[in-house]
Amino acid sequence: MKIGGRKTFMTSMESVAMTDIVLNMFIFFFISFSLLYTFSPQRVQKLEVKLPKAAHTTSIDKSSQLNITLTNEGVLYFEQDVVTMRELKDRVRQKHGANPTVIVVLRADKLVNFKTVVSVLDMLTEIGVSNLNIAAVND
Repeated sequence: MKIGGRKTFMTSMESVAMTDIVLNMFIFFFISFSLLYTFSPQRVQKLEVKLPKAAHTTSIDKSSQLNITLTNEGVLYFEQDVVTMRELKDRVRQKHGANPTVIVVLRADKLVNFKTVVSVLDMLTEIGVSNLNIAAVND
């Protein structure tokens, strides 16, 4: 004769604990990747550089300008894209060829190596850019 007892299953409590762990991991990874994506230097919409001060500045029409940015770390940007000096030369040559009156604005951090600024200026002169401005903040 077989005597059967009551069988109790703890599946409901185990599944709740597992659901809680998975949900917490999902929240952790979602927030982590969201922060990494948000603060990634390649995704920054407005490049912040500390521009040098000048006593006399003028504003220009922003619709017909090309922005070249040199950061303190030595990273070179064309508009919002990270580029090498060779890629910068090709892109500026292409844009300048399409519109020779385009205004080029060089935004260089005040702590950037002057040799890099001169290299960019030399490259722009080689292409034939005549409308060149160097960005500064009003004193």
